[in-house]
Amino acid sequence: MTPGASPHGGEPAPHPGPDPGPAPDPDPDPDDFVSQVVAVVESIPPGHVMTYGSVAAALGSRASRAVGQVMAYAGADLPWWRVIRASGHAPRDHEQRALEQYRVEGTPLLWSRSGTFRVDLERASHRP
Repeated sequence: MTPGASPHGGEPAPHPGPDPGPAPDPDPDPDDFVSQVVAVVESIPPGHVMTYGSVAAALGSRASRAVGQVMAYAGADLPWWRVIRASGHAPRDHEQRALEQYRVEGTPLLWSRSGTFRVDLERASHRP
């Protein structure tokens, strides 16, 4: 075979098929995820909540822990009390401050005999 010759008898190599377009970015811009989480959290109306997992799902993700990280670092200026654990409990270590907000907003709560509370997910869940 001479240099530059095609292994297909001098004909150009067959085209592999339609161009699939740009490859998905293997490392999405974390700032984009942050801004998406912020937008979802800002869309939760007063008196309603979303779990960390439901915020992630709204973004087409399963990264509930990443949502938690965004809330830990960027949540101070957001209605952070509206993003809760899957059990319906307020963000860990912020239960009393969250309870104050739930009372102001009229968020439906369930109380245990021991005096602990959780959000009534059936009545308060926001589904964007």
